[in-house]
Amino acid sequence: MALIDTHTHLDFPDFDADRSTVVANCRAVGVERVVVLGVFQANWQRVWDLVQSDAGLYAALGMHPLYLDDHLPEHLRELGDWLTRLKGHPRLCAVGEIGLDYFVETLDRERQQQLFESQLQLAADFNLPALIHVRRSHAAVIATLKRQKLQRGGIIHAFAGSREEAREYIKLGFKLGLGGAATWPQALRMHRVLPELPLDSVVLETDAPDMAPAMYPNQRNSPEYLPDICMSLAQLMGISADELAAASTRNAYELFNWQ
Repeated sequence: MALIDTHTHLDFPDFDADRSTVVANCRAVGVERVVVLGVFQANWQRVWDLVQSDAGLYAALGMHPLYLDDHLPEHLRELGDWLTRLKGHPRLCAVGEIGLDYFVETLDRERQQQLFESQLQLAADFNLPALIHVRRSHAAVIATLKRQKLQRGGIIHAFAGSREEAREYIKLGFKLGLGGAATWPQALRMHRVLPELPLDSVVLETDAPDMAPAMYPNQRNSPEYLPDICMSLAQLMGISADELAAASTRNAYELFNWQ
């Protein structure tokens, strides 16, 4: 079973004590490639240094809405500079993590929107996919993506929306990121939605160290757990784990233009 973890934060301090062991364990369980996402200017270099250290790691760079107060106007220009320097580099695979978060009410929505649109424009300018964070903001994200169409689409991270929202994202050329959240018994809506998702529209992810699956409660999440997440999601979708793994890996290769 060959797997791709399309969304991790493997550079976070949670992995400082055993990062190399985690990466080795990933290979041992069939997780062949792992995408590590930048979330603010201060961790882009750390992300880039990390992915240079192992052939199975790939970088996405962006400005996450949850860190809105850390983002300065010049950081957007710096992100453009990073993308310019790394243009065409095989280890840079996307712009992200970007998006809108309406769950945290203290985050200024207008500032989030401006930052989101600016980064979508960078994804368009550099012909890269966008890895998008969406919390309680599906309508705003869909409306924005309809205005700013991306040739290469991207991934809706931790998709937890409705059938209708799934269809909208798919029409816009986006894959739906599925991970540990949907494995929990209380994720009833996702349990209804999962069997209806076209297999060519899904990719697997962990969001490690966050969003641990039901089989590893109250633990640090890890890309090592992706095979277990795959098996749990496949059961909910009514298909084999091998079928889900093959589809999600194929979709990731296609999205990121990997050979």
